[in-house]
Amino acid sequence: MNPPRTRARVAGVLLGYLADLTFADPRRAHPVAGFGGAAVALERLTYRDNRIAGAAHVAILLGGLGLSAAWAARHAGRQGTTGTTAAVAAATWVALGGTSLARTGTAMADLLDAGDLDGARALLPSLCGRDPQSLDADGLTRAALESVAENTSDAQVAPVLWAAVGAAPAVLLYRGANTLDAMVGHRSPRYARFGWAAARLDDAANYLAARVAGALTVVCAPLVGGSAAGAARAWRRDARRHPSPNAGVVEAAFAGALGVQLGGPTRYRHELQLRPTLGDGPGPGVADLRRGVALSRCVQGAAALTAAALAGLSGAGRTGRRVCPRR
Repeated sequence: MNPPRTRARVAGVLLGYLADLTFADPRRAHPVAGFGGAAVALERLTYRDNRIAGAAHVAILLGGLGLSAAWAARHAGRQGTTGTTAAVAAATWVALGGTSLARTGTAMADLLDAGDLDGARALLPSLCGRDPQSLDADGLTRAALESVAENTSDAQVAPVLWAAVGAAPAVLLYRGANTLDAMVGHRSPRYARFGWAAARLDDAANYLAARVAGALTVVCAPLVGGSAAGAARAWRRDARRHPSPNAGVVEAAFAGALGVQLGGPTRYRHELQLRPTLGDGPGPGVADLRRGVALSRCVQGAAALTAAALAGLSGAGRTGRRVCPRR
């Protein structure tokens, strides 16, 4: 990659992050909602209760998305570095959800502080797929904090990393895979087999990002009065016991950073999961949820800077020039 293209990608990643920070998700005609609508329509044709049908469903949707994204990126690239910057920035903004995540987490904390459990239960589906009617104030707080932690990786760290290494097509394909996982990649009776491919693809796409998010949580913990050592210890000790190879990393790191205990029995609409505990200390309170939101924002900013640096290094490594003089 030549230096102007490298600078264009770095600028695009940072502008996309700033657009999310300023405007959050697009309020109307969000492309992710359009993709989800197409997925629902296609499912009427592709659904069968087996893994092959689910894999075909994912391949058709992501294949179409990938071709469209590649065409759009190529067209933007013909406009020079300005076009490349605009394409990366737009795709990154569309794929990010960090500001909406933080705002929803803060709104949940406000409702819980006010004792409005009905309002908190109504808001919880915006964060996760748990059954809100079965949760009291403590359960709602834990569910919200765990979702903030997990989605810090899924909705912020992973998109900026994919944008850094693969520009607009890569970040849009990531967002498509993550959306399909949210739609069909869970263990309900309908999707246990059909959603298998979507779930495994999302695990692979988020594997590195979750560990970057865990490392950034360790680094950022002191900024919110948390413990870097506690975050590292909980990650090392507890993450592997979580049923998700990725969510466990970030949730354990958040638990250790904030000095609380996450995990335990977790009720979804289709099943009750008896999850292991993560971290030490008491269950989280509303103040811990607010600190978790602040920690998420710190990690998001650090991830954007990390991704921009990664894009710059990636471009420098492809110029074909020696970084150090020959000796």
